Amino acid sequence: MISTRGRYAIRVLIDLAENDNGGYIPLKDIAERQQISKKYLEIIVKDMVAGKLISGASGKGGGYKLRRKPEEYTIGEVLELMEGSFGSVACLAEGADPCPRAAGCRTLPLWEEYDKLTHDFFYGKHLSDLIKNS
Repeated sequence: MISTRGRYAIRVLIDLAENDNGGYIPLKDIAERQQISKKYLEIIVKDMVAGKLISGASGKGGGYKLRRKPEEYTIGEVLELMEGSFGSVACLAEGADPCPRAAGCRTLPLWEEYDKLTHDFFYGKHLSDLIKNS
């Protein structure tokens, strides 16, 4: 399940793309347009800045802006930053110890296929696919 962190991060990126004027966009404006708590967005954008999805500046004229063009962002990279790995089962999670049952596991191919479909779907979608006038 995709949490509000992942969904809101995508909404922030859409908002930044649609309201890009070359400068920084204040978080209060994003929060107001998106009807999301500014306090909660502060936590989300902090992770987005650390993950190099957006740039932030404080003070007068500060706020946030995209670091790249909308077509250069995949939804998959946003969700993985905010949610973690797409692994559907523990044995396929990034960094998981090898499962001693993997060789004979009848369900492993199912989970591998599901994970590949999910990964390919989200990495095949770009921010530009979601914005107006793209």
